[in-house]
Amino acid sequence: MPDTQASPTAPALLVGVDFGLPHFDAELEELGELARTAGLEPVGRITAKRKAPDAALFVGKGKADQIKELAEELGATEVLFDQSLSPGQQRNLERHLGLPVNDRTLLILEIFAQRARSHEGKLQVELARLQYVSTRLVRRWSHLERQTGGAGVRGGPGEKQIELDRRMIGDAIKRTKDKLEKVKKQRSTQRRQRDRQGAYTISLVGYTNAGKSTLFNALVKAQAYAANQLFATLDTTTRRLYLDDVEGVQAGRSVSLSDTVGFIRDLPHGLIDAFQATLQEAADADLLLHVVDASNPHHPEQIDEVQRVLHEIGAGQVPQVLVFNKIDALEPSQRPRAAQDVFGLEGTPVTRVFASSRTGEGLPALRQELAVRAAAPAANPHPAPDLHEAPA
Repeated sequence: MPDTQASPTAPALLVGVDFGLPHFDAELEELGELARTAGLEPVGRITAKRKAPDAALFVGKGKADQIKELAEELGATEVLFDQSLSPGQQRNLERHLGLPVNDRTLLILEIFAQRARSHEGKLQVELARLQYVSTRLVRRWSHLERQTGGAGVRGGPGEKQIELDRRMIGDAIKRTKDKLEKVKKQRSTQRRQRDRQGAYTISLVGYTNAGKSTLFNALVKAQAYAANQLFATLDTTTRRLYLDDVEGVQAGRSVSLSDTVGFIRDLPHGLIDAFQATLQEAADADLLLHVVDASNPHHPEQIDEVQRVLHEIGAGQVPQVLVFNKIDALEPSQRPRAAQDVFGLEGTPVTRVFASSRTGEGLPALRQELAVRAAAPAANPHPAPDLHEAPA
């Protein structure tokens, strides 16, 4: 992928293949958002329909020829696929198209590399990228060259150089894993200290760009970075949240609130593994605030994707409150009137709260719900929801 800092508007052609799976993004909207977030400019989109991927070119020779013609016509300097490509498919496509070809996985990794700020975040991204490049030896990955001094990506002619590259990348992966293990132990120590202090812990989770950081700032009056873009937050931020008195509930209590990285469809497994130390905050929380962008027409699918990742990281049974955010972006006729319960697994009610982090609407009701949960957590056993309903 080109150095997006040097070429902030590099033109890219987007490609998606419909294999008959549910929720196919026919307009490639999310891929376009990812491309723009990474500093690329989508100049065209093309889709194909297949029963299965072509072993050599993923889309087949005929569609590959169409992609090449359209890329030349639009002046695209890169082709982005909405699905993950095998190393062989990527190489074959590049030879056939005469252009750099990258997939959704690399695009997400590139964004994470640009956004990571903390030492832990940079380590997690570096590990995921090293694991990705170890199967491909992509020599044009300029960010990796800068971060690791070129180890594993310089490349040279012949099998001997490739084996040397693989060994160097393997050594770098081991070193990075060792560093992350130390970070994981530090986080574990911090969690044990919170447990000893009896702190009630709440983690914000949700699809990327659902408004988690804006909600976090609104609740704790913090200044965590928040923007209307994908993956604005990669590094976990934790603050104390003081909850006011609620009638019939133990007076004011302070809880621990954490903002975490957002999820996305087809989040690379390497990233889930690499961010295990960060995501462990969600798995160990007493309560999850699952933030949903109520104004996004695809939010039911986004809810499902977040639930899938939560189960994958061992947080599937942590109690949740579903926060439908951004209700100020809905038309008056679409906006819900009040908080209400829906039913999740085994008919257990799961609380929904409708709010706007930007205007503050609904936040008093949310704070009241949190105060009730924090005052008597054992009396509120709400399992993880299995929800498909939109705000009424």
